[in-house]
Amino acid sequence: MLGAGGAGHIYVNTTNPLVATGDGVAMAHRAHAVISNMEFVQFHPTSLADEGLPVKPKDRHNAFLITEAVRGAGGILYNQAMERFMPWYDNRAELAPRDVVARSIDDQLKKRKESYVLLDISHKSREEILSHFPNIAAHCLKYGLDITKHPIPVVPAAHYMCGGVQTNLDGETSVKGLYAAGEVACTGLHGANRLGSNSMLEALVFAQRAVKPTIAYVQKLAGSHHAITEKAEWPRPKSLSSLIKEVVDDILNLTALKRRKMQEIMWEHVGLIRSTESLKTAQKKLCELQLDWEDEMYQKGWRPNMVHVKVCELRNLFLVSNLVVSSALARQESRGSHYVVDFPDLVESKRIPTKLFSTSSVHWQKYSGKDAVICIAE
Repeated sequence: MLGAGGAGHIYVNTTNPLVATGDGVAMAHRAHAVISNMEFVQFHPTSLADEGLPVKPKDRHNAFLITEAVRGAGGILYNQAMERFMPWYDNRAELAPRDVVARSIDDQLKKRKESYVLLDISHKSREEILSHFPNIAAHCLKYGLDITKHPIPVVPAAHYMCGGVQTNLDGETSVKGLYAAGEVACTGLHGANRLGSNSMLEALVFAQRAVKPTIAYVQKLAGSHHAITEKAEWPRPKSLSSLIKEVVDDILNLTALKRRKMQEIMWEHVGLIRSTESLKTAQKKLCELQLDWEDEMYQKGWRPNMVHVKVCELRNLFLVSNLVVSSALARQESRGSHYVVDFPDLVESKRIPTKLFSTSSVHWQKYSGKDAVICIAE
């Protein structure tokens, strides 16, 4: 059973914890499981922008979320010239859906060459603000910002993967004996744009549904024994103990730098607003970056059978990033959290999932319904 969570750290700015590196999706893809709807990455419109705080946080690995409830309670979005901009984009203004608000903020940032916008709730009474948003108020005050008097600097952040390992309603993937639940799975529940509380439904209800068939599968196998032999072409994993500490540190520093560069490529070219050109650029840059990283590591003494969590995570991040790009290129329309300027309209005939298959031959379990199918090499 895969319960490995999402892949927010393919982007430079995300609300996800540091462990959300797409490991489950990457492992499933290598095991030849069908991967679906990876183009649908939801960006939360308002995460705290550290650059705009009086005191800058140190060593923050994920963005602090500013809940939509702030906008629901009357919060107003301004650019840094204190111009209210949401009515320019949508007649629902600050109450427009997440994807609309996020793209509107992104457009303002690009047009004005700014790094954040401002979310102001200070026109409400101090008592109301502190009673409704005590955690946000306390967190901002920790960095010198009193939200009862000043606006909050915010910026969009990668928040949730609507796609993932394709499952049926009981958590079964296309690989016999492999199940998935939670954000790592693509049940179809979210469609192209997740509603906030649906993640709870997926994590609890669908996970519970997945338990029964896993138990039945194990009971079916009870009493049978399968000899698992080690493949000769798979060298045994080796720790880094054979390398001196300075070399290990050098490799890990290199890996951290390449990870940041990969995240920047994804943020710039595969973010809230995409184009065919930007997606192809990302594909090329990701390939070049990964090859450079692997080559530089080898020159420093790294070998294919060596294992370190940071190296494994970056390999998985590269793979999942490419899955997102390939899915995005395949969907030639704009739908939900996927917006591409070349195809700005929603096309009803394309209301079908995107499915990614490994190019290796494998026996697939049967899925019903129409699918937009593309293959991707390992």
